Amino acid sequence: MNKIKSSYNIKLLSILLLTSFQLYAAEDASPIPSSSSQVIIMVTDSVSCVKGTLYYFNRNSVKDQWKVVSGPIPVVLGRSGLGAGIGLQGTELDGRLPAKKEGDGRSPAGVFTLSCVFGYAPTEAMAELKMPYIHITEAMECVDDTASRYYNRIVSRKKIEETDSVDWNSSEKMRHAGIYYELGVVVDHNSNNIVTGAGSCIFLHNWADPDETMSGCTGMSPEIMKKIVYWLDDSKNPVLVQLTKDLYNDLMKEWNLPRLPMSVTP
Repeated sequence: MNKIKSSYNIKLLSILLLTSFQLYAAEDASPIPSSSSQVIIMVTDSVSCVKGTLYYFNRNSVKDQWKVVSGPIPVVLGRSGLGAGIGLQGTELDGRLPAKKEGDGRSPAGVFTLSCVFGYAPTEAMAELKMPYIHITEAMECVDDTASRYYNRIVSRKKIEETDSVDWNSSEKMRHAGIYYELGVVVDHNSNNIVTGAGSCIFLHNWADPDETMSGCTGMSPEIMKKIVYWLDDSKNPVLVQLTKDLYNDLMKEWNLPRLPMSVTP
């Protein structure tokens, strides 16, 4: 009897060790940092689709399952669909999607940190945010000139002129963007070791019309955008995942992604 019990315990221990190994292997393979406990998921039907579906999830720790907070939510993408972006996923999507380029009208696919919120409201009016905030004044521009040393950066033209020379001929004058940049989130595509010409000024932001397309960002209703910016919490290291549905299903286990529900109450 003792031998049988001992054999059973050994088998049980082996199963537990194997399960633990598989769990940690999955964590190591995932481009989503173990410190991230908020994730926004956006999927499309195909690489050329200009409409997508968004969900957002949270978890208590890397060992816990993702729990859906809201979704499905309709969103609109760039006029050319998706292209492989430069984010936390490294080269995982290379060759599986066209590469995101400056001016190509593609929204970036991949995994990206979300670094800050921006908007037209003054900073004191956004005190309840749990994210860093950029107040978009008349001077704020996002530089998309590939020849500029400020490429893919949001800068104050006024401050640059005080200490340096303005070296760009093309930029987004963000205060003049109407409802689109009234509220948004910076998506950290091509943000570290910036690759010239790989795409710039990528955001989550308001749409004006659910049937329009963006130039490379992901747009949604102002009501949803407001909910998301107040849900985001910098201490939880939020990330954005954007993929086609086929790629999402292929990578779900490897990247430890949540299973997408058919519907949930927002």
